[in-house]
Amino acid sequence: MVTRGGNVPTAQAELHRIATNGIHANVAVAGAGPAVVLLHGFPHTWQVWTEIIGPLSEHHRVIAPDLRGFGASTRAPHGYDAGTLAADVDGILDALAERGAAVVAIDAGVQVAALLALRRPDRIRRLVLMEAMLGSLPGAEDFLAAGPPWWFGFHAVPGLAEMVLTGHEAQYIDWFLTTGTRGRGVPPDIHAAFVNAYTGTDALRCAFAYYRALPTTARQINAAVATGRLTMPTLAIGAHPVGAALERQLRPIADDLTAHVIPDCGHIIPLDRPEELLHLMTPFLTAETRRRAAPSA
Repeated sequence: MVTRGGNVPTAQAELHRIATNGIHANVAVAGAGPAVVLLHGFPHTWQVWTEIIGPLSEHHRVIAPDLRGFGASTRAPHGYDAGTLAADVDGILDALAERGAAVVAIDAGVQVAALLALRRPDRIRRLVLMEAMLGSLPGAEDFLAAGPPWWFGFHAVPGLAEMVLTGHEAQYIDWFLTTGTRGRGVPPDIHAAFVNAYTGTDALRCAFAYYRALPTTARQINAAVATGRLTMPTLAIGAHPVGAALERQLRPIADDLTAHVIPDCGHIIPLDRPEELLHLMTPFLTAETRRRAAPSA
């Protein structure tokens, strides 16, 4: 079921409330054409794609949900493993009557997008993944030589981060946003929207539930690559700090992989370097449109 919401002029999108997999997802939709799903990470909402939605919607139907528990989507008690989140996205495509889509993901959305593509290669036509690790797959040893980023362990302890951070959410989220854009900062309206989305004990619980489910997610990805591959064209985009580590993880499991690292770019690529991101993504995504439109011989 799709419930129409309000317009969001700054992102040229319309918000919908979509029932999927036992929750209601807040989904921004814009444009017309072949579907492109945009999946955010932490500490973002769908608005991390604000600079990307308008240009992409000129030739695509852009679908940008808040993931389960994030932003204005249902703060469910469970279901933060990549398998459940991927099923949420699958249900959103069903509700919007989209048989297939390209999927673009960053950070926490990457494992969701990759698992959906591994499980549903018939449905995912193209895949763009950026700035994240893909479970425990080999290839990221150099990146993880000093151990995972400090916040992974902090977020993973049940109840601890919520107790420590409640009342200090703005300062905590600001650190990620400042660091993730190499000090350039996030536009004030988007910054405020992110802080608001992660304020309150329950909002924090949902965000950290994703990290607490990472062992389950890793097992799901390992099982999927044991029996399948990424058969669709795949684009890996790195920046700081992940760089080429994701490409190294993808190379053994992707049939058609292209990879780029954007120089002098922070982790939150869609806000730090939107022009460079569009320069890489647009021809990759429109190549499918041109192929489908070409007359048969």
